[in-house]
Amino acid sequence: MKIIDATRGKPHTEQVALANELINAPLSSYIAEGGADIRNYSISDGLPEMKRIFAELLNVDASEVIVGGNSSLNLMFDCFATFVLARQWDTARAKFICPAPGYDRHFSICEYFGVEMLTVDMTENGPDMDAVEKHAADPDVVGMWCVPVFSNPQGYVYSDETIARLAKMKTAHPHFKILWDDAYTIHHFSGARPKILSIMAECRKNNNESRPVIFTSFSKISVAGAGISCLAAAGEAAATLRKRIATQTIGPDKVNQQRHINFFKDAKGIEAHMQKHATILRPKFEYTIEYMEKHLQGTGATFTKPRGGYFISVETPPNCAKRVCQICKENGVLITNAGATFPYGKDPADTNLRFAPTFLSMDELKKSLEVFCEAVKAAAEE
Repeated sequence: MKIIDATRGKPHTEQVALANELINAPLSSYIAEGGADIRNYSISDGLPEMKRIFAELLNVDASEVIVGGNSSLNLMFDCFATFVLARQWDTARAKFICPAPGYDRHFSICEYFGVEMLTVDMTENGPDMDAVEKHAADPDVVGMWCVPVFSNPQGYVYSDETIARLAKMKTAHPHFKILWDDAYTIHHFSGARPKILSIMAECRKNNNESRPVIFTSFSKISVAGAGISCLAAAGEAAATLRKRIATQTIGPDKVNQQRHINFFKDAKGIEAHMQKHATILRPKFEYTIEYMEKHLQGTGATFTKPRGGYFISVETPPNCAKRVCQICKENGVLITNAGATFPYGKDPADTNLRFAPTFLSMDELKKSLEVFCEAVKAAAEE
């Protein structure tokens, strides 16, 4: 029996092939803006041209951008470690706000550092802000995770009201941080790219410019294993992070940055490239939604219908999600483990499942959906 692996939101081979020309493209010059040789040491926070591209995508100033390697997850882990090592966060007491269902790797970082996770419900407009504000009044709560555009796994987009409340809310801890994972900011495949308030501008307006640390990457845009990532920060947060980076590295891979600059040219070039991704992804999501609408009727299950991102979030009847995973596995389809979208891997109602259509061929997608929907029906009947 062939095993179909739909456990992670990875780009399909067709998608990464869109950037094949980037990989082996010759460079006509090794001299960056300002005269630095990109083959040598120096420029620890990234090439100016690369910073400007990221700044436009994230709606921040280029001076606030720090360019990293291929993985924004790596930057998030390092950021977390930086605030711990700078003694701003005491892991013996620290707590972190975690909207759920959410991204399992965010929760893994908290677990690695022994930071207690506080679950708050996600809504179509973002996290339950009444719960967030209540937790933020606790002096042991040092921060929270956010995926503001096409949230993982639901595909929700934060409302302007939610972003404004996050920026101005009272926090008891002096170094409270919002770790703003904007991984899917331009991953729209249906309709226009969502326009949201700038968390940096809103925080600065409320004298909280050190509150957000913003992350994104090209991992699902160019070449997943050899993309470019960045973070953006201001004020005290930026000073703390830059001190660590200056100590940790003499400089990132500027040759790869230059390849990306030459390939994309600017933010408009990236937008055009994402339309090619959308052409590949749109049929998969449309088929998935159409199939679920037809075959989950009467089961009591519900699901999201995102306009972008990499996932569909499914809510089964209570106490069914683990059983669905088991039935799928028995029939050759692997999906993300039930509970993975909650802190500590514990979904209290055992209802949420993350379905990832992206990595599968259309034939694999059709087979996996057949198995998945039958599994939901069987688990509900049991």
